[in-house]
Amino acid sequence: MSYAGPDFDPPQPRRSRFRPLTVAVAALVPGALLGWVVHQTVGGDGGGADRQAIGAPASASSGAAAPATEGSDGSDAKPSPTPTAASTSSTVSGPLKGKVVVIDPGHNPGNFQHTAEINKKVDIGTNRKECDTTGTSTNSGYAEARFTLDVAHRLRTLLEQQGATVKLTQDDDRPYGPCVDERARIGNDAHADAVVSVHADGAGAGNRGFHVILPGSVHSGGADTRPIVASSRDLGERIAGNFVRATGSAPSNYIGDGTGLVTRKDLGGLNLSTVPKVFIECGNMRDSKDAALLTSGAWRQKAAEGISEGIAGFLER
Repeated sequence: MSYAGPDFDPPQPRRSRFRPLTVAVAALVPGALLGWVVHQTVGGDGGGADRQAIGAPASASSGAAAPATEGSDGSDAKPSPTPTAASTSSTVSGPLKGKVVVIDPGHNPGNFQHTAEINKKVDIGTNRKECDTTGTSTNSGYAEARFTLDVAHRLRTLLEQQGATVKLTQDDDRPYGPCVDERARIGNDAHADAVVSVHADGAGAGNRGFHVILPGSVHSGGADTRPIVASSRDLGERIAGNFVRATGSAPSNYIGDGTGLVTRKDLGGLNLSTVPKVFIECGNMRDSKDAALLTSGAWRQKAAEGISEGIAGFLER
């Protein structure tokens, strides 16, 4: 089956390495699986190019606030940061009332000014890895760190409208970081019901599409993901399916065998998590066609909608 996307080339053929509940099915099957679809989505951490991923905000149907004004390069005006790694306790009643969601905007806009600090190694359970990275950018200079914050703000609005308590690991309110181990710790300490790390990839031109990174089974040092592997996969499948539906984007044509799902054991943000967590690489900033989407406020809104619906479906199961 082909994915109808915004000027996407046909995806690569898929090999059935994943269980039948794939992204394609999630996005296309109506009726009986509607609940599944409505509910389907660093530092040294990241996606295909050792970076983390992306997303985007709400739909008009969900009544979300309008996207921030875009600059001439497609970037948004810099949002006003909250005083600390944002913790917003929602007073709105809704289906997610009582649920805690942590959003992890990949990288920090100030990382590039603190290379010595972010290059320091931290323990990720299996080994030691850099505290964080600067992330990638489009060829025109739109930074991944700006993209992830914009999507995180839109996503926060959507989830709070449904009653969830939403926390951000950073909101451009600190000079750099947090490091990947602290990012995991923020979700753990919040006793989050779900954590999503938002990123955009920096692969070569011609590599297109999104992918969701799931934690592999790790039991080493201070890392033990075994209790969260199954729940994280459920969360990731739901986000992936809804991301296809909301954005029209196809799963990655360069990683994940066309499923949009990838399992990794080398990311500290996943290895050190004790709560359900996934990364999403919303697209490839180094491909001109993907970059056109990622720099569009309207598309980022759709991305946030897809991610939020995946989270909501996971939490309402």
